[in-house]
Amino acid sequence: MEKYFDNVKKKFGFGCMRLPMNGDKVDDEQFKKMVDVFMENGFNYFDTAKVYLGGDSEQAIKRCITSRYPRESYILTDKLSTHCFNRCEDIRPLLDKQLEACGVEYFDFYLMHAQSKEIFEKYKKCKAYETSLEFLKEGKIKHFGISFHDKAEILEQILTEYPQIEVVQIQFNYVDYEDAAVQSRKVYEVCRKHNKPIIVMEPVKGGNLVNLPPDAKAVYDELGADKSYASYAIRFAAGFDGMMMVLSGMSNMEQMQDNISFMKNFEPLDEKEMTAVKKVCDIFNSKQLIPCTACRYCTDGCPKNISIPDLFSCYNAKTLYNDWNQDYYYNMVHTIRNGKASDCIKCGKCEKICPQHLEIRKLLKDVARQFEKA
Repeated sequence: MEKYFDNVKKKFGFGCMRLPMNGDKVDDEQFKKMVDVFMENGFNYFDTAKVYLGGDSEQAIKRCITSRYPRESYILTDKLSTHCFNRCEDIRPLLDKQLEACGVEYFDFYLMHAQSKEIFEKYKKCKAYETSLEFLKEGKIKHFGISFHDKAEILEQILTEYPQIEVVQIQFNYVDYEDAAVQSRKVYEVCRKHNKPIIVMEPVKGGNLVNLPPDAKAVYDELGADKSYASYAIRFAAGFDGMMMVLSGMSNMEQMQDNISFMKNFEPLDEKEMTAVKKVCDIFNSKQLIPCTACRYCTDGCPKNISIPDLFSCYNAKTLYNDWNQDYYYNMVHTIRNGKASDCIKCGKCEKICPQHLEIRKLLKDVARQFEKA
């Protein structure tokens, strides 16, 4: 891994899907400060995509990173997202627009985004892999890879058909490690079988492994180590062999400084910490929460404009803490200008794009029963 990617420093990256926001735009001043602290501490890897933050993630990269630092000082990964093209002819001008938006002449890594069985078939039909490999020869990208959300057997197929893939980005955390839908362990093992360096996304499962139920928090608190709940999740993921990079979507300086504190001089979990992680995993799984990571892919095409991740968050908080405030947030914040759970027309667009393969239509019925009793 080091032989091919020796310009990648450390193994902790800045995921630019959850940035500090000012309304619906990135808070540039706060983002710049976070970038400076990140770089000053020896980290240099940034990950974005055209579909992140309504397109503002790429542009924020230009405003806050690429216009302020020399090109050789940072690593920038971007992606070819399925929402953004329908024909082979769309791909080249799309890449050029992404390069322009980010303010660079090349991407260090370019990933085929969120590959699943159905999405992979579309990419093959549109010759997306072949076109991206042309970009590699032309120097518009330095390395070619995929991000992946499906079963291990599908990853096996993709890596067998396209051995040119250099890196694989997977969802990997201690709750999903043995999850039958996500299959983190099995997917990880396929990557290792094909000797592909791994980039980890969702190590804290969209914040779910930070906002833990009280009995799970107590397990970590008993260790008396004065470490954040995020530290156990991120170090769990980073401790496996073959992990080139673990991404964290940081939305404020406090999160940035916490993550740097334990990743600057990374040490894997010890035996006591690993035992605690297993206990927390068991507790978490017993709560029967909705395992949404708030990626928000589901909201873009919803014909009823339902803010699905926010409604799921209300449901989980009500389930965990019996928090009556969630009724207020449901009725007066998240559905005041958007659809309610009961407005779902069951078109299924959300389920086709959901990386977690959630039965969203069914889950929205549960949410409606919880919050729309009247």
